[in-house]
Amino acid sequence: MKKIILTGGGTAGHVTPNIALIPRLKELGYEIEYIGSYKGIEKELIEPFGIPYHGISSGKLRRYFSVQNFTDPFRVLKGFSEANKLIRKLKPDVIFSKGGFVSVPVVIAGKRNKVPTIIHESDMTPGLANKLAMPSASKVCCNFPETIEHLPAEKAVLTGSPIRQELLTGDTKAASKFCGFTEDKPVILVIGGSLGSVVVNNAVRLALPELLEKFHVVHLCGKGKLDESLNGLKGYVQFEYVKAELRNIFALADIVISRAGANAICELLALHKPNLLIPLSANASRGDQILNARSFERQGFSMVIEEEELTKESLLENVFRLYDNRNTFIEAMNGSSQQNSIDTIIALIEEAASK
Repeated sequence: MKKIILTGGGTAGHVTPNIALIPRLKELGYEIEYIGSYKGIEKELIEPFGIPYHGISSGKLRRYFSVQNFTDPFRVLKGFSEANKLIRKLKPDVIFSKGGFVSVPVVIAGKRNKVPTIIHESDMTPGLANKLAMPSASKVCCNFPETIEHLPAEKAVLTGSPIRQELLTGDTKAASKFCGFTEDKPVILVIGGSLGSVVVNNAVRLALPELLEKFHVVHLCGKGKLDESLNGLKGYVQFEYVKAELRNIFALADIVISRAGANAICELLALHKPNLLIPLSANASRGDQILNARSFERQGFSMVIEEEELTKESLLENVFRLYDNRNTFIEAMNGSSQQNSIDTIIALIEEAASK
């Protein structure tokens, strides 16, 4: 039996593509192990699949000044030592990494132990974690054609992002019952990312009186970001995070307001959901979400509001325009050339494992 180690964490976006690969890997008879951080969201997301989970120490390597910059390198070194011991013990045939800083010591330890490693970069330009991991990788998968020029030519493979197939099988009636909605209004789904977004949450909540006149609203706020004062508001329901019910809520949604993480927008494209993207500001990130959003805007898949331009008024104006023109966005997404990313990545894994 072939054995694979999956790794990646820090946010749900560094875990869900791994989850999308699990059913096919099981069909092919792979023994699957997961390496993540001790307390990251990846542990919570992976545990329901019954896959052995191994925690290692993890530190973030920042481009900006922080007191933690003095301590995190020691956590990274400890994580490398732990990953090295795990790989020697588990003896995998191949490693697949979705990124995040916890994955860096795993990928480097994989090369040291002569285990072929495939990494996946979701964003338009590689993040720091994957830049550090690339020299140790056998192949580097990516979502956007524009990304190829930023990758080593002999390693780059355009695959797209693995999408959880269950997301395509949602039940609208089950979602309506779960949310307590009637069927007299269209539905807006708001997603601020797995960690939530204070900026998006605040703008949506300010606009609720006007939104609820025309729509029902499902609001995924992020952990610790619920507003208890809004509980019981007719036509509005909020959750920190949803798991099994997400596929049904996606099916129910007529339009989606979302951050512009690459995995999230690839899911919206696969589901053909008209969307308004509010990318994370370049002041709070390296600007990858802005690049992702603008690429989707150019292709006619999305509308975009820059975070600095987000107000109650701009949100309402764009939401109503998106809904009125939703069929135009659906047609553009229907016409897109969707790649079979799961099959492509599995083929790379099989080739690497056979060596």
